[in-house]
Amino acid sequence: MTTVEIIGVPADYGANRRGVDMGPSAIRYGGLAAELEGAGIDCIDGGDLAVPRAEERDPDTDQPTVGKAKFLRETADVCGRLADRVERTLAVGTVPLTLGGDHSIAIGSLVGAAREASIGAVWFDAHADLNTPETTPSGNVHGMPLAAALGIGAFDGVEWANAPGLAPENVALVGLRSVDDAEVELIRERGFAAYTMSDIDERGITAVTEEAMATASEGVDGVHVSLDLDWLDPNEAPGVGTPVRGGVTYREAHTAMEVVHGTGTLRSMELVEVNPTLDQYNETAELATELAASAFGKRVL
Repeated sequence: MTTVEIIGVPADYGANRRGVDMGPSAIRYGGLAAELEGAGIDCIDGGDLAVPRAEERDPDTDQPTVGKAKFLRETADVCGRLADRVERTLAVGTVPLTLGGDHSIAIGSLVGAAREASIGAVWFDAHADLNTPETTPSGNVHGMPLAAALGIGAFDGVEWANAPGLAPENVALVGLRSVDDAEVELIRERGFAAYTMSDIDERGITAVTEEAMATASEGVDGVHVSLDLDWLDPNEAPGVGTPVRGGVTYREAHTAMEVVHGTGTLRSMELVEVNPTLDQYNETAELATELAASAFGKRVL
């Protein structure tokens, strides 16, 4: 039987809008443990990392030498501790399921998952998250985690941010529809496997997800899945900080997670950017629990 450890990271250093720090509580309240148990998963709740409130910190201290990145010192601290936690969880044969928090926490998830193994990553997100301190229009680190983990730009050689076992050829981005110009250029330059919503419309979610998972899993020990709830259309998931119209449907999202499970390569996972202050009746958090259960094997029959 698969054992999953839930790790909450109530951090919102990486985003403009407050509220995603309440995401872990909302997802738990939405019935995560019950959903996982319904999938036949042995579930351990490891509680939350201690995260100081953003109001108690200065967003502009200890910045990189090039560009801008708000709350970088705080993000480094949280992600360093999360990486240690993910590494320990995997070491005992348990699958880490991290609950955000904003998407900057993915740096810690990726680093921890890739310390003692080679991994791929599939990014289910409306955004590419490939900005760097040099290219970011906002300075918000939740738009940089994939670039940080890959050591791009000012993150090159930054130990706390770089995922040692993650290679660019094993990265796939699925469902893109809001990508900055510098990110478009980087995707083309580096040759990342990237699928827009148009690709999903033309080819179908099953074919796209299967191809993305095949890319991520080729020649590695396992795949990290990063699921930003703004990947879904705002009509399906209203409680997110950066909604973008035209996302995947409820059924497409479940189908994609079913494909993830079917590959048998899932090593670690995170659910991020649930903002209960913007949600309606906690439906986005509840949807997150359902999608996690599908990724771990829950089916109707």
